[in-house]
Amino acid sequence: MTLNVTSVCKSFGNRKALDNVSLHVAAGEFVALLGPNGAGKTTLFQILSGLFIADRGKAVICGADIGVTPIAALSQLGIVFQQPALDLDLSVTANLQFQADLHGIARTEAKQRIAACLSRFGLSERAGDTTRVLSGGNRRKVELARALMTRPKLLLMDEATVGIDPASRAQIIADVKALCREQDLAVLWATHLVDEADGADRVIVMAKGRVQFDGLSAQLVAAQECASLTDAFLRLTE
Repeated sequence: MTLNVTSVCKSFGNRKALDNVSLHVAAGEFVALLGPNGAGKTTLFQILSGLFIADRGKAVICGADIGVTPIAALSQLGIVFQQPALDLDLSVTANLQFQADLHGIARTEAKQRIAACLSRFGLSERAGDTTRVLSGGNRRKVELARALMTRPKLLLMDEATVGIDPASRAQIIADVKALCREQDLAVLWATHLVDEADGADRVIVMAKGRVQFDGLSAQLVAAQECASLTDAFLRLTE
C-alpha cells in the first residue's frame, strides 16, 4: 500500500480537527477525498507532508512512518497545496530548476525532467515566461510539474483546482489520472467540488474531522438513497 493512515487524531485546543481518521491509497489509484470546508482535509495533508505531527495514530508512505522516519517518507511524496507556492518573478523553468536543486537532482538529469514535464502539460512554449504572466490554470500545471520533479510514488492534491476555469480543471484531472495509469502513481485528491470526485476510483468523504464514507461513488449514492453524488454528499455531511 502506497499510503496507509491509521487512527490519526489531531486537536487544536478543544477542537478536534482529525478524529480517529484511517484511510489508504494503493499504487495507481486515484482517490478523491471529498469534504466541506473545515472537514479536516488540509490538516490531514499537513500531517502527511510533515508540517504537523499527529497527536495519535500513524501515517505510512511507501513503508516509512512519517512520524519515525520522515525523510524516507517525504522522499516518496509530491504535493500541490491550495495556496500557490511559485515564485512569480522566476520563469517556469527556473521554478522547476529550483525544485530540482532543492532535492539534489543533477543539472543534466533535471534538464531532462523539466523538458519532459513541460511537454506533458503543454507548457514547452512557456518555459521562459515568468509565472506571473501565466493563467491560473497554467500556474497550477507548473505547480503540478514541480511536485512531479522528484518522481514521487504518492501525489497529494489539496483543493488544487480552486479558482481556475472549468476547462483547466478538467484538463488537470485528466492529466493526473493518466499519470496514475502510466506511472502507477497513487493520488489522494482533496476537494469540496463533487464533480471532481465523480470519476475517481474511490471516494472518501470526511466531515467534522471523521471519515464518514469510503467506497465507490455509486455505493455512496445508493446508501444515501439519492439520485446524484452531489445529493448524497450533501445528505451525508449536513
